[in-house]
Amino acid sequence: MIAAAGSVLLVILLAIGLPVAFAMAVAGTAGIWFVSGFGSLIGIIKTTTVSSVASYELITIPMFILMAEFIIVSKIADELFDATAVWVGRTPGGLGVATVLAGAFFGAISGSSTASAATLSSTSIPAMMRQGYTLRFAGGLVATTGTLAMLIPPSVALVLYGIIADVSIGRLLIAGIVPGLLVAVALMLVVFITSLARPSQVPAGRAYSIGSKLRALKVTGPMLALFAAVTGVLYLGIATPTEAAALGAFGAFLLSVLYRRLTMNGFLKALTSAARISCMIGLIIIGAHLFGYFFTLTRATQSIADWIIGLNASPYMVLLILLIIYVLLGCFLDQVAILILTVPVVLPIVVGVGFDPVWFGVVVVITAEIGMITPPMGMNVFVVARYTGRSVHEIFAGVVPFLVAVLSLIVIFAVWPQIVMWLPNRMAN
Repeated sequence: MIAAAGSVLLVILLAIGLPVAFAMAVAGTAGIWFVSGFGSLIGIIKTTTVSSVASYELITIPMFILMAEFIIVSKIADELFDATAVWVGRTPGGLGVATVLAGAFFGAISGSSTASAATLSSTSIPAMMRQGYTLRFAGGLVATTGTLAMLIPPSVALVLYGIIADVSIGRLLIAGIVPGLLVAVALMLVVFITSLARPSQVPAGRAYSIGSKLRALKVTGPMLALFAAVTGVLYLGIATPTEAAALGAFGAFLLSVLYRRLTMNGFLKALTSAARISCMIGLIIIGAHLFGYFFTLTRATQSIADWIIGLNASPYMVLLILLIIYVLLGCFLDQVAILILTVPVVLPIVVGVGFDPVWFGVVVVITAEIGMITPPMGMNVFVVARYTGRSVHEIFAGVVPFLVAVLSLIVIFAVWPQIVMWLPNRMAN
């Protein structure tokens, strides 16, 4: 009952617009005070605020964020869509396919769904609209493509999951590559099929010369090299995730300098933005730990685990229940908060029924990302709607075919987990 009251308080705080980190912190501290008293609350706050963000592996997150910020402030990311459109623009739904490819590129150096959706909204949607795409389709595509950023390395969500679950972050990041690419392929197939079925709504693009295509490599080539360097040192076991993240940040800095795009103002803006986002994530971690501590004191976490185990259901039925819960949570909570709150509870259950924790981390991140494009929160949808000035209902409607494609892939990954584990199982020890 006390845990339920705390959860209701959390929902109310979120509903009135309080940031996720503060909502969880307020609900958690109120719950701890009620359960254990003021003295215990002060002691927990003194230790939790430091211990929850004192992990060395957390340095990976600001480094990956800084890597993305250098690319963003140097305006290299803005050219990714134009470069990919040159190569695939002639195919059916060419600009839509180019949007997915640009989103995959940006995801490989960003790790932020909303940043990816915002960047694509300002570059690809106007181009698709000029060519005759409907806003519903273009907006739905951009909102869904933005979710690739949280799956294709570097992924902040996978790094956090690795820290919480105490599994190899390197294996998790490498495990995200194949599923991320398959999600991108699925989105491109939806674009291609829709273009063939409704060419008036999703038309083909113009053709470009070989010279134009080669010139486009000036943008995509360095991005591919940076991605290959970061993932390559992880795959070969040359560097730890933290070292790989630092390498990525330094590589992005060098690229922005070599392209002569990085001004002193841009440099300071990148550092400030990276610090701001890192602090926001840190606050979410602290708030989630306080709320999780409250749940632990009420034994609600153990009760939930016992209830699921007591169902005596098959492993796949347990998995289905958990994934449905993650989809629902993704509609209301930030992915960082979801992972911190739920992984300590559900991971022992998942491992107990025979699933691999690395595989589960990838599937959970994909599932939680669905919340970024489903009502009522659908953060990516709201970002696209804000940039286009159109109704969120229109963008939500455009998301539907792409959502079906992603959900179908989750089923495939659940039935054939070797698809996810193929690449990490071949990593150098």
